[in-house]
Amino acid sequence: MLPRATPLGARSRLVREPELIHINPASEPFDAFFARERDAVLGLAFALTGDRGVAEDIVQDAFLEAFRKWDRIAGYDRPGAWVRRVVANMSVSSFRRRRGELRMLTQLSAREERVVPDLSPSTLAFWQAVRSLPKRQAQVAALFYLEDRRIADIALILEMAEGTVKKHLHDARKALMRTLDLDEVTDERR
Repeated sequence: MLPRATPLGARSRLVREPELIHINPASEPFDAFFARERDAVLGLAFALTGDRGVAEDIVQDAFLEAFRKWDRIAGYDRPGAWVRRVVANMSVSSFRRRRGELRMLTQLSAREERVVPDLSPSTLAFWQAVRSLPKRQAQVAALFYLEDRRIADIALILEMAEGTVKKHLHDARKALMRTLDLDEVTDERR
């Protein structure tokens, strides 16, 4: 972890301090970055919001912000992590702004079953259960299961301690097992 000593320093541990930043003039152009990251970031936004239209809006806003700041963000060690953190934060903000709308949609969706093509009923049930978790648990679960991120990566993206990520993941798994009526499954790859 890099120290955050200088006032000009980055607000995120994902960013190297100014004296350590080496901006490569041949750094990746924004178009290439966008093309490489868009689908994965859209998947994350969809997993967190459950609404493709809202997810697309969030992703568009996050990449627009990245484009505006690309001269700085291109120098980050992990510009993709920066965009994912923005998406995670925007998904919470979107949830707060649309709380009333979401209540109404939840009531309507309980009355009629909406089927999304290409997703099995068990997959739909899983992501609905993830969206019902507290927001930080949902974010950790989405990054872990959807993008197959390691604990350390999730901690960087969401600016959390690894122990906090592990706790959120543990709590999310317990809640998902209860909600989906599953037996406990261990995952030894982390």
